[in-house]
Amino acid sequence: MESITFRRPVDLHVHFRDGSMLDKVVPFTARQFARAIVMPNLTPPVTSAAMAQAYRQRILAAVPDDLDFTPMMTCYLTDQTDVTDLLAGYRDGIFAAAKLYPAHATTNAQFGVTSIAAIDHVFAAMADAGMPLLTHGELVRHDVDIFDREQYFLDEVLAPLLERHPTLRLVLEHITTSEGAAFATRYGSRVAATITPQHLLFNRNALFEGGLRPHLYCMPILKRARHQQALRAAATSGLPNFFLGTDTAPHVRSAKEADCGCAGVFSAPVAVEAYLCVFDQEAALARFEAFASLNGPAFYGFPPDQQLVTYIRQRQPVALSVAVDNDEIVPLFGGGSVDWTLRQKV
Repeated sequence: MESITFRRPVDLHVHFRDGSMLDKVVPFTARQFARAIVMPNLTPPVTSAAMAQAYRQRILAAVPDDLDFTPMMTCYLTDQTDVTDLLAGYRDGIFAAAKLYPAHATTNAQFGVTSIAAIDHVFAAMADAGMPLLTHGELVRHDVDIFDREQYFLDEVLAPLLERHPTLRLVLEHITTSEGAAFATRYGSRVAATITPQHLLFNRNALFEGGLRPHLYCMPILKRARHQQALRAAATSGLPNFFLGTDTAPHVRSAKEADCGCAGVFSAPVAVEAYLCVFDQEAALARFEAFASLNGPAFYGFPPDQQLVTYIRQRQPVALSVAVDNDEIVPLFGGGSVDWTLRQKV
């Protein structure tokens, strides 16, 4: 197949940051995607409907005039989440979902939830309202190996949570293990999962190829090859439980190449091309539209975009970096190339 045409995709897990960083990175996502679910882990985090509305306006101001793009906002759950404001924000279309960050699990998660039991009433209210819960699925505890955090979270947190709230709808964000893929299908249409390009393209060996590779360091961390293969099978299966979520997470070079480097892969400039590479390798291009454009909208309840886009098999170079302030962001494949190119929108 030398070209592929499909409905304009949606990215259901994006980090835009704020300020000058936001202005630089939003156009990359808006160029490729019709919509995006925007993560709320700013400093301070987006914890109210008013904060989400203001953040949405800052995002829209960064979208180039010739692009049609819809940001969908999320609420950062804390131990003190205001249930009334949360549900009002969902009812009024300000929030598309709420995001659960276990405290200290990832970037700016220091404000996250320290006790699942303490906010169980929030989950009950969300279940009653039909509001989706998005999870950073890792159990952060000193006795849990970093490579096992996802499985522990599934077993000790999410399975009991879903049993307590049988109508709660859940997205496992950026799954990284075979156990995560299996969990996403266990509960039928109640549970879905996003999968990032880096977890499909690489396993943990890539982090240490010829030395430490900080621009491939992300949370959850890359896992063993067998988990990578399970994710590739899930993404290309055509099952409605799996859909595109890049988890694109920009950090400047000085913050990545540091004594305590930040976690995150900036994939936005080449996101669709990266996924197409995987689906091509798996001989599954015919199922790409479901993963990229249809499954996510079906889960969240918004219509798929009707505009068509065509990508052709044509190599294109990837910029070494993106300048921001007095620093730069290194993208996925920076200085290399990708094998697909956006040709046109129909």
